Amino acid sequence: MSRGSVEQHTQQGLDRYWRSVVLLTLLVVFVGIGSSALRELWGWLNQPVAEIRMAGATRHLDKTALAQTLAGGLTSPLLQLDLKQIQEQLIGDPWVHSASVRRQWPPSLEVQLEEEVPVARWGDKGLLNHQGDIFWPELKPEYRALPRLSGPAHETVRIMQQFHDLNRMFSSEGLRLTGLTLETRGAWTLELDNGIRVIAGREQLVPRLKRFLSIYRQNLAEKAGQIEQIDIRYTNGVAVSWRAGAGQDNAG
Repeated sequence: MSRGSVEQHTQQGLDRYWRSVVLLTLLVVFVGIGSSALRELWGWLNQPVAEIRMAGATRHLDKTALAQTLAGGLTSPLLQLDLKQIQEQLIGDPWVHSASVRRQWPPSLEVQLEEEVPVARWGDKGLLNHQGDIFWPELKPEYRALPRLSGPAHETVRIMQQFHDLNRMFSSEGLRLTGLTLETRGAWTLELDNGIRVIAGREQLVPRLKRFLSIYRQNLAEKAGQIEQIDIRYTNGVAVSWRAGAGQDNAG
């Protein structure tokens, strides 16, 4: 190889070396600048939450108080918050049916709430929503206007449907159900808006109730205020328990 060729080859090697050095230097500078920019962006995005916005129609929930409670428990900046944990905290309130939580910027949380809608009381302490789910808020006097249902917890949907069906049957006679109980053995007990308790049993429920309504219309309606309980678990009649001082038990 000639001397000129060797020098040319050496020069090309040096050129490649310096190009690599320059490219590596530029890469390091670029990574440094990018890393710094990312840190600044992260710092801007990951600031403490300045606001909690509560959305959704509510009647029983105090959204301001709920937001204040959430704010008091926030110990991390926005990007480090556990949204699932915040959602679970919200759902822990008995009046919250569902909740979703999103991050927003400038740093804030947006909370979408769906409130429970009570359609009936459950026993003495609980309430039922339209799906038959039981929830346990602090009961207020206003809920006493709701019908009172009770029975096995896994039978809530069945009890609600039975209540609506029987209420339609009784409304034709000017009566309204205010309560319905399903016993563990399958027996039904009804409470009417005139204060009468009806023991219906578990067999042939609809035929028994139709017979009861016929007897009630013909013989008992005028004496309703004196009646405490009517047992309709008889083949051909009913047994009436009178209120104190109104009369004696008898079968009709």
